[in-house]
Amino acid sequence: MGDTLEFNEIYQEVKGSWNDGRLRFSKQNVVYKSSKTGKVDSIPAGELNLAQWRRVCLGHGIKLGTSTGHIYKYDGFRDTDFEKISDFFKANYKVELTEKDMCVKGWNWGTAKFSGPLLMFDVNDNTAFEVPLSNVSQCATGKNEVTLEFHQNDDTEVSLMEVRFYVPPSQSDERQDPVEAFAQNVLSKADVIQATGDAVCIFKELQCLTPRGRYDIRIYPTFLHLHGKTFDYKIPYTTVLRLFLLPHKDQRQMFFVISLDPPIKQGQTRYHFLILLFSKEENISLTLNMSEDDVERRFEGKLSKNMSGSLYEMVSRVMKALVNRKITVPGNFQGHSGAQCITCSYKASSGLLYPLERGFIYVHKPPVHLRFEEISCVNFARGTTTTRSFDFEIETKQGNQYTFSSIEREEYGKLFDFVNAKKLNIKNRGFKEGMKGNIDEYSDSDDDQHDAYLERMKAEGKIREEGNDSDESDGESGEYDSNASASDSSDEGDESEDESAKKKKAKKAKVVKEKKERKPRKEKKQKDTSGPKRPMSAYMLWLNSSRERIKSENPGISITEISKKAGEMWRQLGKDEKEVRKENRDQSAESFIFTFRLKTESKKSGKKDEKKRKSAGGDKDRERSGGNDSFKSREFIETSEESSSDSDHKSKSKRKKVKTDEINSIIMLSDRLQHNPL
Repeated sequence: MGDTLEFNEIYQEVKGSWNDGRLRFSKQNVVYKSSKTGKVDSIPAGELNLAQWRRVCLGHGIKLGTSTGHIYKYDGFRDTDFEKISDFFKANYKVELTEKDMCVKGWNWGTAKFSGPLLMFDVNDNTAFEVPLSNVSQCATGKNEVTLEFHQNDDTEVSLMEVRFYVPPSQSDERQDPVEAFAQNVLSKADVIQATGDAVCIFKELQCLTPRGRYDIRIYPTFLHLHGKTFDYKIPYTTVLRLFLLPHKDQRQMFFVISLDPPIKQGQTRYHFLILLFSKEENISLTLNMSEDDVERRFEGKLSKNMSGSLYEMVSRVMKALVNRKITVPGNFQGHSGAQCITCSYKASSGLLYPLERGFIYVHKPPVHLRFEEISCVNFARGTTTTRSFDFEIETKQGNQYTFSSIEREEYGKLFDFVNAKKLNIKNRGFKEGMKGNIDEYSDSDDDQHDAYLERMKAEGKIREEGNDSDESDGESGEYDSNASASDSSDEGDESEDESAKKKKAKKAKVVKEKKERKPRKEKKQKDTSGPKRPMSAYMLWLNSSRERIKSENPGISITEISKKAGEMWRQLGKDEKEVRKENRDQSAESFIFTFRLKTESKKSGKKDEKKRKSAGGDKDRERSGGNDSFKSREFIETSEESSSDSDHKSKSKRKKVKTDEINSIIMLSDRLQHNPL
């Protein structure tokens, strides 16, 4: 058997939500790491004194107990894992893995037992359910009744709000009320956020960036109380995930960041980070509201009753001792300016990006913390607004993308080396070579994606330049030719011209795209506004002629009644009369079409005559300007006049033919209208 056992996709229940992670059994300890938060549970092997194998909702689970009173539960094992884990526990932990059955009867009457941090409800000596008392936010008592309220988790689809226990009156011991005894057992281990005693210490008027404002911070043994002018927040220490102490770029201020899971809530707003801003020059003398013996016993030398120093040091020191978590500070990274952070923009606001030993954190609006474990790849991209900056993109394994933009190009080398040293997957390593020279010339894997417009403009510019070069080569002499002819003889000048033509041809060969000539737009035909858009229907023609008659026959009739009356009369008309109306309509359409055709034909013939006149005028001008073809003999002129008269005769015959064609088309159109009325 190996020294370690590892299991993936093992789940831990956190306030009603199942978070997956990785569990490892080794000879020294049991380690569970959450995939969602990165939080690590480490159980020393020497402290293990309980191990139970149970059938639970996600397959099989293990319940581990320690000598210090802590209980850990992990679900998601298979049936076949039991023997393997049992043998490992016997060999390395000297603890037997026992099988424990759960009660599945639907009874609601049983025995409540308090075992360390758990309230167990047993039915016939088998556990029906267990309530972690750290999840209890409030405990209220009534007559023979105790009500437990729970902390809520935003990640859960269904939340358990409260549980009520009926406690029957005791007959034997009347000195202590059983309801009060039950409530005291709950409150002794519950994470109730109420001031049960005096605050350990108070920090007045601290500047808070998230949530924004000035707050008095009261430090209690089990929770943190933020008291502001408008809102109050109570933060249990069990919800604190990480602590960060980050120096500002100006070296005069400090950020103290508290990461929370679950976050604090104000209406629909969730604050996953509490960010405090301190000035390095601000000092404080602090006295804890505890005796020296209590301070020594509780904090084991981490704190003393009287302390003095910088305000940010005092706050971070007290928080570290009470929360019992390490404070994360920036690592060895140093930017171009010597600071341990990089100025950049995220979404709409500017802030600072801190490369840490195990991740990145951005402050402050909105705060972002990304661990290296959840990053799938990073990408360096060209700045969208200016060439003096670049963008740093981070893509997580869940598919989310974070873009930190407007980073100065001088920071690139330091950031690239840092990312490379941490062995993160870099999408476009070709970016590095380009950053050494001009930022416009580097190779970027997402070049087309980021700067499609810029590339198109460059291509059009190249085509335009080479078009100008070709124009110059077609000219008689350019700058290159004139210089050559001035310095050398005429023969050498001809050779140089040939060379220049070759060079320009070579330049032409480089063109990849050629500009397509745009086709001229067709002119829209102008509509004749004198005619109707479409001929009126037979009914409308009849109505226009009959409206006055209807009014005279029915004095005082309204407009709507006229239309009703006309409809009735039209229905009563015979088919013959309706046909007459249709013929009138068709005749009006024919007359309009005929006049419209005649107008268009006259316009066309007028344009042809004008062209002929212009051409005749051009011939006369040529005769006046004495060129080779300017002189014409009288015989030629006479013959040309005769030919012109012949052409007039031909054009007249053509016009007659056009008119006959038009009349034939109109007759065909009228026939079509009669068969298919509009």
